[in-house]
Amino acid sequence: MIQITFIDHSGKETRLSVPEGTSIMQAAVQNGVEGVIGECGGSAMCATCHCHIEADFAPKLPPMGDMEEAMLECATAPVDDRSRLGCQIELTSDLDGIIVYLPESQV
Repeated sequence: MIQITFIDHSGKETRLSVPEGTSIMQAAVQNGVEGVIGECGGSAMCATCHCHIEADFAPKLPPMGDMEEAMLECATAPVDDRSRLGCQIELTSDLDGIIVYLPESQV
């Protein structure tokens, strides 16, 4: 199991244990974490799983693809160098303990 902590815009933490191979978006949606919608179901077509990854984990993430980069341009919340789409990050043992910050709104 992989440990993941979601921190919403107000500072509320939600800690979860999810199976390896689960995406950040799936972990949030399947466990009712507010702040992640995942409207497109994980196909990088909506940006409703936009999140900010704790800087310590950035080097462990897979590279961002062109589609993800294009979708982040459509995100409603401010995008920065820690922004990613949660649907494009599969949780592996390298990401155990990851901290994910959620924007105030996805819509």
